[in-house]
Amino acid sequence: MSTPQLPLHHILLEPEAPVGEKHPTVILVHGLGADENDLAGLVGSLDPRVMFLSVRAPFTLEYGGYTWYDFLEAGKPEPKMFKESCDKLSRFIYEASIHYSINPKELYLLGFSMGTVMSLAMALSRPGLFRGVIANSGYLAEGTHLEYLWNDVFGMDFFVAHGTLDPRIPVQASRIIRDRLEEAHAAVEYHEFPMGHEIGEESLRAMSAWITQCIDPREN
Repeated sequence: MSTPQLPLHHILLEPEAPVGEKHPTVILVHGLGADENDLAGLVGSLDPRVMFLSVRAPFTLEYGGYTWYDFLEAGKPEPKMFKESCDKLSRFIYEASIHYSINPKELYLLGFSMGTVMSLAMALSRPGLFRGVIANSGYLAEGTHLEYLWNDVFGMDFFVAHGTLDPRIPVQASRIIRDRLEEAHAAVEYHEFPMGHEIGEESLRAMSAWITQCIDPREN
């Protein structure tokens, strides 16, 4: 399948063991200073029935890599950049659903760090588009231009994981995510692991099992 021109640069990773014409799909959203190749390294450890689209943030950093936004202060995105990134990611998701063989009932977002912020921003402002979100080592950006539709997340699945030794984003940030989602009656699988700002092997195994568990009941 050729790669179409979409609002964000991306790579396509076809499912190794497809089960139909339309595929469960995970959109990979990287963190600060990385690119579309960063989270693609996880794919070999995840369910082979899944198609993956790994996107690149639109803003280039002077010291290399890419970012979704700058910061006004810790945990608060610069509004203009954040809005532009949200708009581009939203358009990417819409156009990717047209160009690729995505099962619209099995569309997931997988983020790490800043990528988790973006993934939650998409899913909570447009919950009807997604089956679930994998939120690694991130936080919930509030007070932005987006309106989070908490009343509409019932029935969505969320995997939230964070390192208790994370020196960049404290684990409390993911506890807040968990609490807000549970208050909204979303299905949340929550983990804390003795690791830093990373996706460790134990976390990756839990994530892989979660994805497979989400897909299996709806396989038929």
